[in-house]
Amino acid sequence: MTLFANKKGLIVGVANDHSIAWAIAEQIMAGGGECGFTHLPDRPDDTRQRNRHRVALLLEGNPAAKFLVPLDVTKDEDIKTVMAKAKDEFGQIDFLLHSVAYAPMEDLKGETINTSREGFKMAMDISAYSLIAVASGAQEIFAERASVLTMTYYGGEKAVPGYNVMGICKAALDASVRYLAYDLGPKGVRVNALSAGPLRTLAGRGAGVDDMLKLYEHMAPLARNITHEEVGKSGAFLLSEMSDGITGEILHIDGGYNAMGSPGRLLDKVQM
Repeated sequence: MTLFANKKGLIVGVANDHSIAWAIAEQIMAGGGECGFTHLPDRPDDTRQRNRHRVALLLEGNPAAKFLVPLDVTKDEDIKTVMAKAKDEFGQIDFLLHSVAYAPMEDLKGETINTSREGFKMAMDISAYSLIAVASGAQEIFAERASVLTMTYYGGEKAVPGYNVMGICKAALDASVRYLAYDLGPKGVRVNALSAGPLRTLAGRGAGVDDMLKLYEHMAPLARNITHEEVGKSGAFLLSEMSDGITGEILHIDGGYNAMGSPGRLLDKVQM
């Protein structure tokens, strides 16, 4: 498979081997693409550099992984540094994957009505505005027909109890996709979002993924949950030239869960 032959780009948001960003990056590199990676910055007192180490282990020995640098998406200087590194390494980039979200646990776990002002600001900055900031920072190095992809969730379209303030952030992210698609369209750059069903990831554990997995298994038309590999393939598709002509869209990969207007087969369980 050479879908990404001679293609180069940035992967923002790999935390470990369960990250959706990693599942997508694996597909890209298997398809001949070259990737630059960022990792969460380590605390100054963390001499073991745990965040960097976790990602570095994944990239070790892979010639398609060209660099690994820290990135705090709340700092414009960090974004400039990453883009300068990408320019030095690649000249231009053909794809940019944004897979970043965060909310303070006390705000994520609490009812939306009790969300703190500071928690809301932080969650919006990291989970929504960061897409705008990173896309803006990459403007000068986007190749013709480049593709930008971010990760969203159905909780931004409908109320999903337990997703709380992150659902509001995803709604803002979804809107950002559409407006960025408009702004970058004349340059040939596409912007889309991938809305994955629940998966066991670091972020998923914070959002109560285990309960959601059971629900999706019973409600989704496919009567099962999705896999990391399936999300990886769909993400790679949206970052490749195979999806030329698609922009401003949200692609759901959730076994069809989002298409349901009733609990479906879950009713059989309730009636037993």
